[in-house]
Amino acid sequence: MTYHEPDEKMIKTAYEAARTAYAALDVDTDAAVARALAVPLSLHCWQADDIAGLERKEKAVSGGGIMATGNYPGRARDAGELRADYEKVLSLLPGKHRLNIHACYLETEGADRDAVQPRHMDGWIAWARQQGVALDFNTTFFAHPLADSGYTLSSADEHVRQFWVKHGVACRRIAEHIARELNTPCVLNHWIPDGAKDSPADRWSPRARLVRSLDEMLDDAHGIDTTLCRDAVESKLFGLGSEDYVVGSAEFYNSYALKKGVLYCLDMGHFHPTETIHDKLSAYLQFHQALLLHVSRPIRWDSDHVVLFNDDLRAVFLELVRGNALDRALVAMDFFDASINRIAAYVIGARATRKAMLYALLDPSGQLRAMESAGQGAHKLAWMEEVKTLPFGAVWDYACHQAGVPVGAGWLRDVDAYEARVLSARG
Repeated sequence: MTYHEPDEKMIKTAYEAARTAYAALDVDTDAAVARALAVPLSLHCWQADDIAGLERKEKAVSGGGIMATGNYPGRARDAGELRADYEKVLSLLPGKHRLNIHACYLETEGADRDAVQPRHMDGWIAWARQQGVALDFNTTFFAHPLADSGYTLSSADEHVRQFWVKHGVACRRIAEHIARELNTPCVLNHWIPDGAKDSPADRWSPRARLVRSLDEMLDDAHGIDTTLCRDAVESKLFGLGSEDYVVGSAEFYNSYALKKGVLYCLDMGHFHPTETIHDKLSAYLQFHQALLLHVSRPIRWDSDHVVLFNDDLRAVFLELVRGNALDRALVAMDFFDASINRIAAYVIGARATRKAMLYALLDPSGQLRAMESAGQGAHKLAWMEEVKTLPFGAVWDYACHQAGVPVGAGWLRDVDAYEARVLSARG
């Protein structure tokens, strides 16, 4: 199939027509493009290497409900290859970006996870400074011998529990270090995979221990500046190995986040397969100052498929824009697919997410609300339908052009060239 990359005249001509169409609904396309490109989007580091990480290979252990399926050639094998891949991805994406690093990607010089240090992040910080991107961070409570039981912070084994508390505190110090070095707050997300495959007899004790561990980990006595290290806790309904019971459920973490004043993280794939999160946003944001949003795409279960510009994604950003809450959502991506070109997976997912932001910012929300308030339900519904076929694609193409990245499917040419030159040589 021929790559579609219109010339500048075609892009601008189509955009002028689109701008006129949206202006008839009092929508300022120039303002929408500018804001959509300014919203930070945190790219997840783990798509490039199937969540293998950079720890000593003899310590690498799978588990925690994490599994990337497929074996497409070209997986990044070390920090240099990872960074090269991220640079290629960033060159193809419009807008402002961050990179979200898991603790298992620290260059640790052999240190175990309870002993990781801020200096183990310095290679990433130097790279981020060179690339002009900020960094976010994640604790890694999976793929480790002391996570084999299925319980970490909620473990009944005090040695295991304390090991993971120390890991959490160490990661908070690293996040604070990142923020100081890059002069921007660092979001530190805590996803704890603890749970049971089949019906536990005691659901109470692990949750009580998890509260205790989190309280110890987030204690003010550690002296960590929470304006720099922005802690978040992430819920999940179920996963591989925790199909019946997850200690950190949505009810648990929503309550804990409110109690402790930390961010609550909603992952789009961490709920029931028939459940979407867009309706939850207006409820949670009545009580939370902000939310961390993990953009993912489940198929039948929490499978973390590559994000697409689908109804669920559009609905999330429409809700945020209609509630004037886009600046109260910290947006990060979370998916992994090893069955296709990994660079292409990144670009597809990130461009879809940015596209959904722009689509929502072009919504005539004020006019729709006015119709609803006036009791003009039919008019509101009719215009919601009409908006779907406005020339959005021309505005998206213009946004990419303004950002200096390939328009249309032209980015595939760059990915193919990178695969031929770089990925194919990795074996």
